[in-house]
Amino acid sequence: MRLAQGLGLRGCRRQGYRLWALSQSRGFFEGLTSTVLKRSGGFSKAWLLALAFLLVSAGAEWRRWHGVAARAAVPLTVSKAKARRFVLTEHSAATIPMPAGVPAAHASALAALPNGELLACWWAGARESAPDVRIYIARWRDGRWSDARAIVDREALAKSLHMGVRRIGNPVMWVADDGRVHLYIVATGLGGWAAGRVAQLVSDDGGRNFAAKRLLPLTPLWNTSVLVRTRPVGVSDGGWLLPAYFELGHKYPMVISFDAHGEPRWVQRIGDKVTSLQPALLPLSGTELRAMMRDISPQRRVQQAVSHDGGLSWEDVPASALANRDNSVAGLQLAGGGYVLLHNDTLPGGSSPRQWLRLSTSADGQTWTPGPDTQRGVAGDEFSYPSIVQIGQQLHVTYTQQRTAIAHRVYDIQYLEDSP
Repeated sequence: MRLAQGLGLRGCRRQGYRLWALSQSRGFFEGLTSTVLKRSGGFSKAWLLALAFLLVSAGAEWRRWHGVAARAAVPLTVSKAKARRFVLTEHSAATIPMPAGVPAAHASALAALPNGELLACWWAGARESAPDVRIYIARWRDGRWSDARAIVDREALAKSLHMGVRRIGNPVMWVADDGRVHLYIVATGLGGWAAGRVAQLVSDDGGRNFAAKRLLPLTPLWNTSVLVRTRPVGVSDGGWLLPAYFELGHKYPMVISFDAHGEPRWVQRIGDKVTSLQPALLPLSGTELRAMMRDISPQRRVQQAVSHDGGLSWEDVPASALANRDNSVAGLQLAGGGYVLLHNDTLPGGSSPRQWLRLSTSADGQTWTPGPDTQRGVAGDEFSYPSIVQIGQQLHVTYTQQRTAIAHRVYDIQYLEDSP
């Protein structure tokens, strides 16, 4: 559906979306409430109103995903290089300096700036969801990392968005064509991560300072249970597609379209499965887009869906041969052609699904071969939640190392002479 139907008017704030939801459901809500009250013999009006609201929300969700789309496809930004085979050789391995006295770190994100610098951000604090968790950022310049510094905390974000914030996490960054850095983070009020909301912040100074722009209006359920994790992909008009996922009850992947100014345009569910989340998007052509997804099903494989119209509609396709046991993946199309995907596997005889972080490569985004192991550990280790970006002829990878640090590896990209 258009944003005006499913998310309010273009560039709307959360209040505008709530007014839309109420306007769509008012007659049904009042009629249902009146009928139920008459037949209930005086049951609690509050409970009946709550029941009616849930029914209306369910109806809104159905309409959002089954309504008629009236949108125009925008071509994807893709490499013009032909499919090519390549090899990756490790160039360096390090960890990003952690802030002093902060024992836990997780969920890094990367973004390359136009000047060749690299930004990394992640959450860190006493533990996941602790009151002292903040979003930290560091800058890679001339082959070394700056000291990490906090850019977002719960109190400041709550004040900016006029809402209670209990926990923050899962940052995602995107650098727009105008140089502004857009930062998306998950923030919750009451409840766990399934009650997450997505806050959008923007930096006009290359990632040094961020200002809250909005809470994205994404669901009728008080804007809750939509989260982000993986990097966006660009489209030809300067906009981008941000992967997201719904996590309350059934889990399913989504994609959110933004214009060149960072205003939301539309949202679309990816496929029909309810066991896939955290999609990584790989553009295969100007119109074809493949989603590689975390799997919580018994298959334990990287799940897939494909779009042939730039993300406007999706169909599920069989799972890939790549292993995945309920772990986040990261993917990227290389500027010179070819694709890379980071995913977790389980060591023979191992019980933890995060002991082994693998890097697989593909010439066409569909057939994958093993690349170098990013990190292979032993029982009890954790190497997870990777992020990936290309700068020049090098691939930069960050990931969680033992939940205490963010590791950084650099790979040199070399194309094979006999590639087609």
